[in-house]
Amino acid sequence: MTDPRESTERSLVDRCRKQDLEAFGKLVDAYQNRVFGFVRRMVPNPDEAADVTQEVFIRAFQNFARFDGRSSVRTWLFRIAHNLCIDRARKGHRAPVEVGLVDPTEGEEIEVSDSRWQPDQIALDEELMTVVESAIMSMSEKLRSVLLLHDREDMAYEEIADMLNLPVGTVKSRLFLARSHLQSALRKYSEEEA
Repeated sequence: MTDPRESTERSLVDRCRKQDLEAFGKLVDAYQNRVFGFVRRMVPNPDEAADVTQEVFIRAFQNFARFDGRSSVRTWLFRIAHNLCIDRARKGHRAPVEVGLVDPTEGEEIEVSDSRWQPDQIALDEELMTVVESAIMSMSEKLRSVLLLHDREDMAYEEIADMLNLPVGTVKSRLFLARSHLQSALRKYSEEEA
């Protein structure tokens, strides 16, 4: 039995291949927040991340005729996003790292409140989040993208491998290295706190 979401997406893709703006708008609505969330973690400046996200959808619209349907639209969009982030990093467009907790659906910084008002715990939590975000931003783009796609976007190894044109074993090893990098940063943080 065919999944109704798949047939709806296939129908939208067919319409997008014919440059149907209404259909494309529906795909943008469906994927924009997730793509921006990924890009925002690859590109620390929110304005640049918004520009890259917009470029992802411009490129998708221009190239829908070449989309062969072997992968999902989500995988294809994330592949475009990943490539644009890597290209941007290669060209040296690195802004100063800006660390904060970002709401993935809205793309805006959020405050984490504690109704019990424990300033010491709040400060430690914010400091720990800063350590984690800094560790993620200090990784190479190769490690960071695999970590975010697997742990944040919940993509399977095979989907990431297909998206990045890598063997599954390479995806797994990059994920292992990324997690090791995070563990090392957290270990250093906990040793300094002790």
